[in-house]
Amino acid sequence: MNPPALVDGLPATGIDVLDRGLHYGDGLFETIACRAGHARFLELHLQRLREGCARLRIHLSDPAALRAQLESRAAAQPDCILKLIVTRGSATARGYGPQGDELGRSILLQYPWTAEDPSLWEEGIAVRTALGRLGENPALAGLKHLNRLEQVLIRAEWTDPAIREALVFSRSGWLVSGTMSNVFLVRDDQLMTPAITTAGIRGVMRRVVMREAQRGGLTVAEAAVDAAAVASAQEILLTIARIGIWPVRSLDGRPLAVGPVTRRLQERLLPLLGAQADGPGDGPEDGPEDGPGDGPAHA
Repeated sequence: MNPPALVDGLPATGIDVLDRGLHYGDGLFETIACRAGHARFLELHLQRLREGCARLRIHLSDPAALRAQLESRAAAQPDCILKLIVTRGSATARGYGPQGDELGRSILLQYPWTAEDPSLWEEGIAVRTALGRLGENPALAGLKHLNRLEQVLIRAEWTDPAIREALVFSRSGWLVSGTMSNVFLVRDDQLMTPAITTAGIRGVMRRVVMREAQRGGLTVAEAAVDAAAVASAQEILLTIARIGIWPVRSLDGRPLAVGPVTRRLQERLLPLLGAQADGPGDGPEDGPEDGPGDGPAHA
């Protein structure tokens, strides 16, 4: 990793102890997969970041320079993971309330690519239902914000390496997501994913899978999903920016088929997971990722 991190485009030399991201989790992040020197779905990541900054009123001073940094780091290490953190910047006064004169700060870290077991793509993964519940806040729904303590606590619920992920419900009993993934259910060849209205992240890979499903002639519904809907699902698949699609082969010990809808989506997605950066239709001109029910603000 050379350099190990960039802060506002310069090699990191330390931590600013007044940064509001450190104090309050006041910021956003993106995790971007890079293959063959290209940052995959970069425009979609940057679009979500811009919209998140607008919703939180974080001033991102030079988006073009930030994009150039991402492209440069991706080219420097052809297969890697980039983590981009954008905070509101250093506090200019004590307390929760931003003063409005803060300058946004970018922190860019680069990690080596870790190959996944290819059998997980074919055979699927074992998943559990989380005991912990996510709080509900429409003002934060959809954002990939820095407040991840709920996910930290939920991920600490299990240590069995055979369990790769957990499905997480909200306090009101609606399915939201996995701890690090978005969720799709299949019933009678119909694809359904939780509407992101009170909790959860509108994932980039979620958006891509919804788009590819529609292009492939599948019906995709965003809806409130309860435990009964999960129990009656014939297929369950998880989407993650780094991996693409993980089929679910078991949930809480109940076997599930890696069925035909999952396979169709994997086939459509596979060509997009290699060296492609942003192909036709991957940018904002492709339209919003969410349909009715996700509210007016997208992130």
